[in-house]
Parts: sequence; C-alpha cells; structure tokens
Amino acid sequence: MNTILVLENPSSWKLNIPGVDIVKANDYVTNESFSYLKNVKVLNLCRSYKYQTIGYYVSLIAAARGHYPIPSVKATQDLKQSLIIKRASHDLHTQIQKSLAHVQGENYELNIYFGRNASNTHNRLSNMIYNVFPLPFFNASFLKVKNRWQLDSISLITIKDIPENHIDFAVQRMIDYVGRKSAKNQKDSTLYKYEMAILRTDTETNSPSDKEAIIKLMKSADKNRVGIEIITNNDIAQLDRFDALFIRDATAVNHYTYRFARRAESSGLVVIDDPISILRCTNKIYLTEVLNKNKIPIPPTVIISQNNIEKVEKEIGFPCVLKIPDSSFSQGVFKYETKQEFENALSGLFKKSALLLAQAFTPTDFDWRVCILNDQPLFVCRYHMAREHWQIYNHASKGTADESGLVDTLTVAETPKKVIDIARKATGLIGRGLYGVDIKVIDGKPQVIEINDNPSIEAGIEDRVLGDKLYDAIVKEFIRRLDNFHGKNNGKSNKNNFAC
Repeated sequence: MNTILVLENPSSWKLNIPGVDIVKANDYVTNESFSYLKNVKVLNLCRSYKYQTIGYYVSLIAAARGHYPIPSVKATQDLKQSLIIKRASHDLHTQIQKSLAHVQGENYELNIYFGRNASNTHNRLSNMIYNVFPLPFFNASFLKVKNRWQLDSISLITIKDIPENHIDFAVQRMIDYVGRKSAKNQKDSTLYKYEMAILRTDTETNSPSDKEAIIKLMKSADKNRVGIEIITNNDIAQLDRFDALFIRDATAVNHYTYRFARRAESSGLVVIDDPISILRCTNKIYLTEVLNKNKIPIPPTVIISQNNIEKVEKEIGFPCVLKIPDSSFSQGVFKYETKQEFENALSGLFKKSALLLAQAFTPTDFDWRVCILNDQPLFVCRYHMAREHWQIYNHASKGTADESGLVDTLTVAETPKKVIDIARKATGLIGRGLYGVDIKVIDGKPQVIEINDNPSIEAGIEDRVLGDKLYDAIVKEFIRRLDNFHGKNNGKSNKNNFAC
C-alpha cells in the first residue's frame, strides 16, 4: 500500500523517506485526481486536527475516498473525550504504576512517537497508550493522586514542537513506520515489495506454529521480497505500518486475535485468518448448521440447550462426546460413558455456553487433517490418537511423551480422493483462507469433524513432505492477494497448485 505524507507546507520538508510521496494539504483536499487513487495510506502531519481545520479535513476526506488516514478522525476526536482518557488510565493502571514507579514529583510528561519514547525507558507503556490513541506524535501527561499515577491528558505534538533532542528519534520512528526496508538477500538493496506482520505472542499457549516454522517462513518471505516483522498482542496500533497480517496465535472471537483481524481488515491489509473465517470456524454450532444444510456428512450430532437434553439419549446414545462450541486443541471436548456422567457435567458446562454440541463417539486410530489454502489442498496429515487415549491430545499427560499421538505427513496424491474432495467442499462454505479440515473415515465414508481456521504448521511435522515449498506457498498466496489488491495480477488465475 502506497503512503502519502500530507503537510501544510511541503517545501519545509527536507527528509527523503523511501516509498513516500509528499503532498500539500490543500492540494490533497481540493485536487480531484487524488480521489481516484486506490490502496493509499495518508499520513496526516498537519499542525492541527481541530474541527474544521485543514488537518481535520485531510483525515475526513481520506476516509471518504476509501484511503486510510493516519490518524483517523475518530482518533483525533477521542482526545476530547475525558471519559475515554479515564477509561484508558483505569485499563492501563498496572503498567502505569510499574513504569512510573521511580519517577519523582507529582507530574510527568511522556512524548510518544509512533508508540515509542525517545529515552526507551517507557516503551511498554508508550505502546499500550498508542494502542488506545493511534496518533503519530503526542504527549501523555500523568498526575500523581493519593500516591498513585493516573493518565491525565493526551495532547498532539506538531513537528515544529518536537524538542530538539527528540528530532532525530522522531524522524527515525517515522522512517521505520512508513519506509520500505531493504530485502536482506538483495545485493543491490532492493526494497521489499510488501511488508507483513506475523502475530505471534510467546506467552500464549497452543501457538499453531513453533519458532522454527516462523524462521522458515521469514526466510521464504525475504527470498520473495516480503519483509516480515513479528508483533505481539500489545501491538495492535502498529498494524497500519503493514500490507498484510498472518495470525499465528490460536484464534477466538472474544479474543485479541479477532480484534487484530478486524483492525487489519478495516485498515486495508490482506489478512489470514480473516475475521469472517474466525467467526465461522471457531464456533462448532455454526459449523454443524452450515455442514448439515449443505449435506456434508458429519457424525450424528445434536445441538442441546437446557430444554432438550433428552435428545442425546434418544438420537445418539452413550458413550457420547460433548463439546463447548468455541473450544480448540481438544480442550473443552469431553467423553461421557454413561447418561449419569453426562447429566452430572451439564450444569457446569451450561455456565460456559447457552448451547452445547453432543456427537456420537466414533473411535478411529487417527484423524485426517487436510490443509486447504485458497481452495487448493496444500498438505495432508494423519494425526494418531494419543497413547491409550481417545483424542489426538491427552492434556492430562501434559509435558510427557504421551501428550499427543504420532503424526504422518502425506502428499495430496497419497491421500484418498474422497478425503480431499470433502475437505474442499467444507472449506468452500467458509471462505478462501488457510484451513485445516479434520475428517474421520467411518465404514469407508469420510465425515467432517471440524474446520480449523488456524491450522498447525510446525517445522518437522506439517512441513515434512513439502519442506520449504510449504512456506513459499503461503508467502506467494499473500503476494498474489496483494498484487490483486494493487491491480498487478495481470490476468493471472486466482488459484495456485501446491499439491505434490
């Protein structure tokens, strides 16, 4: 995505930032030719964003044109809302006290430049405030009340008001934010064609990709002139810097991953996992309804509330499997051998969800996992059940060799066609993202167990057959989508063949 830097007086701007065009504010708002530009981020560095100033209109008109203004009108208007500042102070209370614990006096001023401060002593706090107030340059003012620090006000900093000893740092932050980095493998320092963020938080459990897989993905991206940066759950305001987002934290709707996906999509980024896929895949009630409606075979299943639990015994029988709708990684999935066990568990489970999913217990030695990317099969695994357990994960054996079962990785050609076909039909109901379809074959007939929007890709397991080609396929799909978004596809097909 191209970036336009808008100023009242461009002639005073002496810096060269790669990939950025400098435009006069009056020209941007009055010249009709700018309205025809597509895929543009507008970095608005006017002296004021007050209502009906030229700075206000730059951001307002940019939004109307389908451009992506930084800052948005909403962000600038939030500065006037004392309630929003109070709420931010409350939400960030712990970090504020931690960061300012050794500050003397009753007042403290913190200049923040794209989420960082010049001294680098309060970067964690700076970034968290920046996530709430995504403004290029601003000052956060703190006040000590009853021996506790609180955020008192947020005010904008214009370029001319940046302290002399902060100028180099502020300029570098701007270059880092909008400038294209050079591809490491390019001897002529060719700029990256696109830049992509990978959301992966080390402290999160059940990440779908290990560090080795992320390293391989980064090497593939660099080779294909895509810059990669790892971001965490604290970096949502940093998304505007990128062209694409690849989520490698376990997803859920009531979760930061969904907020990242929504924010990225609204900012014009290419996103995998996209928010619609997260909504559809992370709820087993939705999947059951959509698969049944489209006559895709699934195990005998009953959606139950507190008013129809008798249907489980009538239509499924025991043993049965009971699932919390938004569970993942085999958590929130329980097997009950008898009606009594089942009924004893219900009161606790209904506290977590108004609806539950009951399925017939269909034991198999392994589950098929077909990974689909843009409607094309990418790789196939057979996940065997954990030792002496009915699931592929045995969380009771956490940290032992018996925690998960063995995994076989196959080529698409080695996989039964009926397994591939049902996986493609199932994901066709969700979207064209990256999915992992879990399938059991019962009496020779495949049945879909669930569709994962965030499938595991770990080095030495899922990449065992394709190797580096797996990561190349993912990176090239991002490039294809970005090229299409920028009108550079030159009539190429939307499909890539990854099978081997």
